[in-house]
Amino acid sequence: MSVVERKWYVLRAVSGKESKVKEFIEAEMRNTDLGEYVFQVLIPTEKVYQVRNGKKIVKERTYLPGYVLVEAVLVGEVAHRLRNITNVIGFLGGMDHPVPLRQSEVNRILGTVDELQEINEEMAIPYNIGDAVKVSVGPFSGFSGVVEEISADKRKLKVMVKIFGRKTPLELGFTDVEKE
Repeated sequence: MSVVERKWYVLRAVSGKESKVKEFIEAEMRNTDLGEYVFQVLIPTEKVYQVRNGKKIVKERTYLPGYVLVEAVLVGEVAHRLRNITNVIGFLGGMDHPVPLRQSEVNRILGTVDELQEINEEMAIPYNIGDAVKVSVGPFSGFSGVVEEISADKRKLKVMVKIFGRKTPLELGFTDVEKE
């Protein structure tokens, strides 16, 4: 008897319905024998940082819209059952014989999510030394100044603001100021 190994496959789903497909597959894994053949269901997501009204908002966004990753052993009717789930278009790579992802592709896809989160953290520094900024939060709201120092690890800026004719240094968070 040959041992069939687990492999990662990509299910094409209706865009925006990836979480419904994942929920349905997970419910089938719990309630039927599908759990013996399907081991993991993933939707690759990434965190996106936005600044709205001076507050930092973290949202999770689908990294590969329209795709659901499934770690499974496709024996017997398993591929047919997965293909016929509501909102599933089919397998990526062919209807008759789904093509599994290479391990390097899986590592890249799963690793890319982490890399993108780190890149977003680094790219979230939209200020440079010498930029003119306007304070948007706190008692100095409305005052303008110039960025003197950037502390990326603390996510803070040192801004020189002119108050009553004198330059005063303020330490403010990235989300406390806006570019002018």
